[in-house]
Amino acid sequence: MKILIDTDVLLDLLLDRKPFSENAAKVLSLCEKNKIQGFVTAVTINNLYYILRKSTSHKDILTAIEKLLLIVDIPVTDKLCIERALKSGFKDFEDAIQNCTADCHLIQTIITRNTKDYKKSRLNVLTPDRFLETI
Repeated sequence: MKILIDTDVLLDLLLDRKPFSENAAKVLSLCEKNKIQGFVTAVTINNLYYILRKSTSHKDILTAIEKLLLIVDIPVTDKLCIERALKSGFKDFEDAIQNCTADCHLIQTIITRNTKDYKKSRLNVLTPDRFLETI
């Protein structure tokens, strides 16, 4: 099973945002154990750095990203993905890029706490809680 993990889920884990961090950790643990194949986009990596730099040192952020990349892959977001995102009808362009990148790479499930912004998605869009209930 392939999943795309959205930025908010990773921030829950990295910032230890209770009560969400526990299930975020469980999702990443499944990736680490190769029970599922986890993906994040380059957009997510950029967002993580940008948001974490306000509270975390440059060195610590890079270390966290390096650890993350040991257990997830990054699919290519190419021109086709962007063109699809532009025509997707999503209100939030970042979510459109996430969705279309997943779709272009046959990733069937997006894990996010922001499910309302993925109403136009044809993919499975689940919260970490709901995802963990289904597997």
